[in-house]
Amino acid sequence: MNLLSSFCPLLYVRVSPDVLSVRDVKAGVEISEPAQVAIRDQGKAVIVGVGLQAAPAVAAGGPVRLVRPFAHPRSLVSDFTVAQQLLKAFVFRLQRRSWLLPAPRLVMHLLGDPVGGFTQVEIRAFYEMALGAGAAEAVVREGRPLTDEELLAGDFAAGGRVLS
Repeated sequence: MNLLSSFCPLLYVRVSPDVLSVRDVKAGVEISEPAQVAIRDQGKAVIVGVGLQAAPAVAAGGPVRLVRPFAHPRSLVSDFTVAQQLLKAFVFRLQRRSWLLPAPRLVMHLLGDPVGGFTQVEIRAFYEMALGAGAAEAVVREGRPLTDEELLAGDFAAGGRVLS
């Protein structure tokens, strides 16, 4: 961790097939909602709702479909582009970015225990997803949930292991 890292927001992201949680560790603020996106298909795909806002957008009717980008029987990421947009929306909602606020550091915690472990492709996908969502730095990990103290100390391997 370099000197500039101490000034960057630290976001702890827990990813499961059903729920996406993003916590600003320093501010103590968290978003934890269903990992779903409502997309309207009218020539071009347009996101019309994420998280809790997605289901009502689908129920309203029209050419709107619900996508769960982390729900696939063989992989934790089934739709990279939609997953990245969902993560980006949660980060934006939590940070309300301004030009004065430095890009956050993201700790991506992959939940679940796939047979054979997470593949290199999945690990790389989550690392790239974090960077594409606006992270200055990203770490991908698995294991038990981390405490705020462990996160602030940079002990990302506590009770698990760092994958990236």
